[in-house]
Amino acid sequence: MRNTPYQKKPEWLKVRIENPKNLSHVNTLIQSLNLNTVCHGANCPNRLECYSKRTATFMILGSVCSRHCRFCNIESGQLLPPDINEPYRVAQAVKELDLKHAVVTSVTRDDLPDGGASYFADTIRAIRAASPETKIEVLIPDFRGDEDALLTVMAAKPDIINHNVETVSRLYDAIRPEADYRQSLELLKRIKAYDATIFSKSGFMLGLGETPDEIYQLIRDLKEVSVDILTIGQYLPPSDKHAPLVEYIHPDKFVEYGKYAQSIGISSVASAPLVRSSYNAHEIFKTI
Repeated sequence: MRNTPYQKKPEWLKVRIENPKNLSHVNTLIQSLNLNTVCHGANCPNRLECYSKRTATFMILGSVCSRHCRFCNIESGQLLPPDINEPYRVAQAVKELDLKHAVVTSVTRDDLPDGGASYFADTIRAIRAASPETKIEVLIPDFRGDEDALLTVMAAKPDIINHNVETVSRLYDAIRPEADYRQSLELLKRIKAYDATIFSKSGFMLGLGETPDEIYQLIRDLKEVSVDILTIGQYLPPSDKHAPLVEYIHPDKFVEYGKYAQSIGISSVASAPLVRSSYNAHEIFKTI
């Protein structure tokens, strides 16, 4: 199914808002604390639903990325110095929203010596101090393969470390030209090797032109590096300047791939068109 400017999205890609009052509350809180969210920055299709449930995925280290992935809506441009008070404002938002499960991600910051790892660690510690019962999930970049940067994040003891592979190996040059498939797998492998008490998580998109055989191989690769949690969702191009959509994948295929991942031993799998890496993260974590 080819994407054209006039093609309507399938019925299964429509989203709903549960509580408009909560939507307004989360928006106001985020603005008052001068925080960024990946929900807004990446133009996530679920952001209205998540906001209406009083949740959001916080994005630290600014709103400008040092990379130019062709699937992503995060802006590129001038990289500003990190805000040393940002971790504490994130923690304040987590406490005020009374989150059971907080997700923190970042833009990629290849300009920083540790890729921003120390700011992830500071944010984890700030949330722990402000809201001790909250489960903390961090969605991290690859840190250019820097082992010490990963260890910096792990030393702060998040409950889950997520790093998305995003797509199959063959499509990296076209979709993630500044990343490396094997490097991402190595990062995921190191998480479990260094601290088996931390859950590892990854995710990827469908609809970019991958084949079923490549998808099954990707799932096996993630199992090989002991990923605990897997998310699979539909790619939706943010604009006509991004990588084109090759096809809409039917929900039945998502179910098929999810069942395969579970059959080979991946503990928790969310596979559906509107699934994103942090969508319903708390519910997914509870299934482990």
